[in-house]
Amino acid sequence: MYRYIINQLVEWKNSEDRKPLIVLGARQVGKTYSLLDFGKQHYKYVAYINCDNNGQVQSLFIQDYNMERVIFAIAAITGVPVVPGETLIILDEIQELQKGLASLKYFCENAPEYHICVAGSLLGITLRHGESFPVGKVDIIKMFPMTFTEFLIARGKDLMAEGLRKKEWYILTSLHLTLVQMLREYYLVGGMPEVVQTYLKTNDPNAVRRVQNKILLAYRNDIAKHTTNEESKRIGIVWNSMPSQLSKENKKFIYGVAKKGGRAKEFEMAIQWLIDAGLVLKVGRVNNPTMPLKVYEDLSAFKLYLLDVGLLGAMAEIDPATLILPNEMKEGKGMFTENFVCTHLVASIEQSVFYYSKENSPLEIDFMIQHGSNIVPIEVKSEENLKSKSLSAFLQQNENMHGIRFSMSPYREQERMTNVPLYGAGVYFKE
Repeated sequence: MYRYIINQLVEWKNSEDRKPLIVLGARQVGKTYSLLDFGKQHYKYVAYINCDNNGQVQSLFIQDYNMERVIFAIAAITGVPVVPGETLIILDEIQELQKGLASLKYFCENAPEYHICVAGSLLGITLRHGESFPVGKVDIIKMFPMTFTEFLIARGKDLMAEGLRKKEWYILTSLHLTLVQMLREYYLVGGMPEVVQTYLKTNDPNAVRRVQNKILLAYRNDIAKHTTNEESKRIGIVWNSMPSQLSKENKKFIYGVAKKGGRAKEFEMAIQWLIDAGLVLKVGRVNNPTMPLKVYEDLSAFKLYLLDVGLLGAMAEIDPATLILPNEMKEGKGMFTENFVCTHLVASIEQSVFYYSKENSPLEIDFMIQHGSNIVPIEVKSEENLKSKSLSAFLQQNENMHGIRFSMSPYREQERMTNVPLYGAGVYFKE
C-alpha cells in the first residue's frame, strides 16, 4: 500500500548531509513495511535485522563501536552485502538492542557513507527514559496511521486522492457525496495498515473489528510488558477512559473520569507513557491567541485524542453499521469527528496543535494552530450544520484572523471563514 512517507525517505536518501534515520511511530502504523518497501524500490540490497529477542545481534555493540567490525557482522547476520550507497541497513525494534541508539552517533561520525534506518514500536519511550540520545547525529521522521488520502489510494481512488492533494475543491464538489461515503468508511476502518488490508480483502466490517481488537490487545500487552505492575495499572486506567473522556461535550481531560477522585500527580506519568508510545495525541490549551502560541500554553489543561479513529470505534464498541450509514449515529458524532481532524492535523503540520478557551468563559475553539505567520482558529462540525457560534464570536473579537470550519458540507468561502469538507482535513494546511 502506498504511503506518502516514501517521499520523505527519498529526500533523506538524496540529502547531502544525510545522517542515520530514526522512524518514530506507534506499533503497527506501517514503519517496517514502509522501510522495506523503500529499500526494495531505491536500493540494490536491503540488510534487515529485527532486534527483538534476537540473540545474534544482542552483543553487536557491547564490545565496542568499531564500525568495520559492526558492518561485517551485519553482513554476516543478514547474508546481504553491505555496500555504501547501495545497501539500506534497517535495524527494527532498535530499543531492544543494548547500546543500539548510542551506536547511531558512530555511524554518523565514523561511517557516514552507509545508509542506516532504525525503528521501534516503543522507541519514543526509549528516547525519553533510556540511554543517551545521539543529539545532532540523527535525522527523525514521525510516522502515523494511514491518512484518509492514503486510504483513498488503497481503495483505488487515485484521482480523488490527487484532487485532494492539489486542493481542487470546486472539482471535488461534484464528487462530494462519494467522498463523504468514503470518509464514513474511514471512520470505521481507520488508518492502521493491517486493518485497511483486511477491509480491502474481505469487505467485512466484523473482520475489520476483529483486527482492530487484536491491535488494541497488543497495545495492552506492551503496557504490561514494559512497565511495573503499578505503572501498568495507572496507564490502563487512562487508556480505558479514552472513549469516556472524548464523549464529553467539553473534551478537556478530567482525571476524575479516569478514576473517581483521581489527581494529576497520580496519572501524569501514565499519560506521558501513552504519548511517548504514540498511542495518544496531546492537545494543549491556550488562553491567548497570540504568536507564538506555545508561550501561552496552559500546562494544567489539555485534551487527549486516540492515534486512530478506527481504533476509537473499536474501543467504544460502536456498531460498524452506525459508523458507515448516514444519520445512524445519534451520539458520539463530535467525538469521532474531532478525533479524525486532530489526527490529520498532527500528521500534516509540523507545528503543535492547541485548543482555545478562557476561564469563566463559555467560548471555546476546537483547535488552534500557527500556519506560517498566521494563527488559525478551527471549528469542527460533524455534519452539514454551518452555524458556527463560537467561531463567529471569536472572529468578531479578533478581526485580523480568518477561521476554518471543517464540516460535511462542500468547500465554500465566506467573509470571515472558509468551510472545508472534512475529507480535506489532512491536506488543507499542507504546502
